[in-house]
Amino acid sequence: MNCKNILVVEDDRAIRQMFKDVLEVEGYNVVTAGDGSEGIEQLKALSDQPCVILLDLMMPGTNGWKFLDFQRADPAISGIPVIVCSAYNESAKSVKPDAVLEKPVKLEALLGAVQSFCA
Repeated sequence: MNCKNILVVEDDRAIRQMFKDVLEVEGYNVVTAGDGSEGIEQLKALSDQPCVILLDLMMPGTNGWKFLDFQRADPAISGIPVIVCSAYNESAKSVKPDAVLEKPVKLEALLGAVQSFCA
């Protein structure tokens, strides 16, 4: 597949920027969103679907749970793997994502998880 497109949905600006910077250095094309509703808009607007979505659950407004409900209900985007990045490991697992990265996210874990979906 060798897809290089990633969507990061994270309300914390510093974390969002760090993910973007690290992944772009590795050659990925990263689109970011500050909350779930912006993430949904980004998904709709992208001409090339991301190979993976990095998703925070705890966000103001449209949170990660609502984002997942929308994504999973839309056949055009429901197949995109989701890696939940959360400090709340048990609630992260409860949404049955494709992978979970516990915050604070270790860079090696981030790159390994992304590579497993984008290779």
